[in-house]
Parts: sequence; structure tokens; C-alpha cells
Amino acid sequence: MESYPLYQMIDENGEWVNKSYEEEFNEEKVKEFYYHMLRIRTYDQKGVALQRQGRIGTYVPFPGHEGAQVGSALALSENDWMFPTYRDHGASLTFGADLDRMLLHWNGRIEGCLPSKEKRIMPASIPIATHLPHATGAAIAEVYKGTDNAAIAYFGDGATSEGDFHEGLNIASVFKAPVVFFNQNNGYAISLPIEKQMNSETIAQKAVAYGIPGVRVDGMDVLAVHYAVKEALERARKGQGPTLIEAVVIRFGAHTTADDPSKYRDQEEINRQKEAKDPLLRLKKHLQFRGFWSEEWVESIQSDIRKEIEAAVEKMENAPAANTDDMFDHVFREPTWTISRQKEQLGLIGGNR
Repeated sequence: MESYPLYQMIDENGEWVNKSYEEEFNEEKVKEFYYHMLRIRTYDQKGVALQRQGRIGTYVPFPGHEGAQVGSALALSENDWMFPTYRDHGASLTFGADLDRMLLHWNGRIEGCLPSKEKRIMPASIPIATHLPHATGAAIAEVYKGTDNAAIAYFGDGATSEGDFHEGLNIASVFKAPVVFFNQNNGYAISLPIEKQMNSETIAQKAVAYGIPGVRVDGMDVLAVHYAVKEALERARKGQGPTLIEAVVIRFGAHTTADDPSKYRDQEEINRQKEAKDPLLRLKKHLQFRGFWSEEWVESIQSDIRKEIEAAVEKMENAPAANTDDMFDHVFREPTWTISRQKEQLGLIGGNR
């Protein structure tokens, strides 16, 4: 991994590894990172609780990914495109996705899958890697329109085994598309460890095949992630093409609320790593190290965040129940016999359930 060292700005104790950008990462900026990371973690904790209480369906948690998602999302400009996966609701919320609509998504309502009117955030991609060519296409379209807007596509380590990953990178490299391919490598494609799905030492080195830069960054270090993505976006806006970024993170919990990670990995070891590497704890230590930390400030923003989330949950639960027909009626212009049979099997013919 010598050719692709893990780039850091602050270490696990919150102290500088690279102090060159201390002025850029001033008190206001670092506190902005912490606010958004605390906001999405609080939201995530609520999402898991709602699922366990039977108030929403299967939920996808992301603890451990907060630094990668906040650092990358805050590097984007107002009119850039975001192409998230099912685990990137933290990035979407940070970029400006509607919290109420996000909760409707987890409650099965079709409105939750609609793109934001205010932001260019596409619906979360459930199929693995299929959105990478879409992100490339959106970026190329911006070039044709004469703008300096760019796109970012999020994906996990498992996505690099899909053909869409290679197609997206290849097309982007040929057309010098202003797109950042942002990989969050948490070491597992659900239960499959990375060493069983690829033989290369890093994901970043896959960029070599397409003649584009590959960057490997500590995804638990929000400052390092932010700088790496910002630099890649600047290259993209200058017409210098795409960048592949590998943000190395730890997924602290389950793949989804339907998963038991203790069946395929040592969860006690993961919990020990969490104590040492938690991106929120690292940033807290950095704020303390620089004299920016205030318990009163944290209590204030935590209170505001909780009120915002509880209000959104109340709106979700007061909304009409999801229309189950929506799963079937908008796939084909005319329902196929297979879809009609599925509806009949669920007792949906002649009325919704």
C-alpha cells in the first residue's frame, strides 16, 4: 500500500498530522462538521429505534461512516449532483435533503423516493453500482451545458466487483467527466470480507486502469475527507476529469437491521475499534485540543437536533399509510401477468392493504 498511503489530517487523539490547513479548518468550519455529524448520528439512532419498535421497515444504519459522509457532502457546491446509495442518507441530509421526506422513505411511502426539489440529490440506489454510469452521464451533461457543476457518486467496496463500476469509470475517464467516485470501504460487502472479493491491496489503485487519480483517505477523519473531495471537485471543474477516492471506514454495526454481524466477524473487536476510531469522538478531541469545545454549545445543538427529528417523526406517523399498489403499478405501462399474480397473492386486487 506504499503507493496509496492513508491520508490523514488529524490522528485518533484529535491532534494534527498535517497542520498545513489549520487556517482553512477554523473554529466555525470544524464546528460545522461536528454539528452535521452529531445530527446524522442522532437521526441514525432514531431510525434504528423506530425499526425495532415496528414503526418503520428495515433500516440501514451507518455509524462509523459519519466523517466520510459529512466531509464529502460539505465539499459540494449548491448545484452539484449527488448520487447516494441506501447507506448514504447521512450525506443526503447534510447536503440538504428533506428530513420529513427521508423518514417517509423508510416508512414505505413513494414520496420518499422522489428527488429533492431544492437539491440535485437522486433517489438512493438500492441496486449495487448501477448509479455510477448515471452520475457520469449527469456530469457529462453539465459539460455540454457549459456549467462548472460536478457530480459525486457514493458506493461501497462490494460495488467495485460490479460491471457498472468499471463502465462508469471508463466512460468518465474517456470523456473527462467532472465526477468524483467516492468509495466508502468498510471491509465488508454485507458479510463478505474484502479479501474474498478482490486481490488488489486497495480500491484506490483501480484508478490506474482508467488513467485517473486514485486517492486513499482515512474515512474516519472528516477533515481529511473534506479536503480530498474538495481537491477532486476542483480538478473536475477545471476539466481535468474524474477522481476515484477510497475512504477507509469501519461499519460499527449491522449491514441492515435485518443483519447479525456477529455471525461473520468479531463484533467485540469492532467495538474496541469504535472506542479508538469513532469519527465523532476524534473530532471532539480535536475541538478540545484547539480549545473550541464547549459543553453548553453541544447541549444546545443536541437539543435543537432532537426537536427537529421528533417533529419529523411526528409528521411521518401522521401521514396516510403507504399505498401498497405503488410497488406494482408504476413498473410497466400495463401490468404483466406476473405482477398481476403477485398483487392477487397479496390480496390487493380490488383494493389496497
